[in-house]
Amino acid sequence: QVQLVESGGELVQAGGSLRLSCVASGRTASANVMGWFRQAPGKEREFVAAVTGSSGSVRYADSVKGRFTISRDNAKSSVYLQMNSLKPEDTAVYYCAADKSNLMFTTPLGYDYWGQGTQVTVSS
Repeated sequence: QVQLVESGGELVQAGGSLRLSCVASGRTASANVMGWFRQAPGKEREFVAAVTGSSGSVRYADSVKGRFTISRDNAKSSVYLQMNSLKPEDTAVYYCAADKSNLMFTTPLGYDYWGQGTQVTVSS
């Protein structure tokens, strides 16, 4: 099992920046691909970004390209999401996800492990 704990979510004004962190514990060798999803009230959970552990390849949702940057520190079993130029529509609970595969799925079904989420609120 892999446990994931997110942090860094808070209230920020539009145009501002935030950095989310996620730390994995347990069988971290199973956290091959790590990613971020988000879920706004009344909406489905949607893919934001993912990064592989081996090659460091990344993938982004079109809605965040050029504004968000995902990175990971394998030595610390951590993944980060730097979010710049935040918009009110970025408001959501952000979830860290991981899976033992090396495939950067954009569906939540592609990930076995999930954190509890951290709230990001962007005010206009």
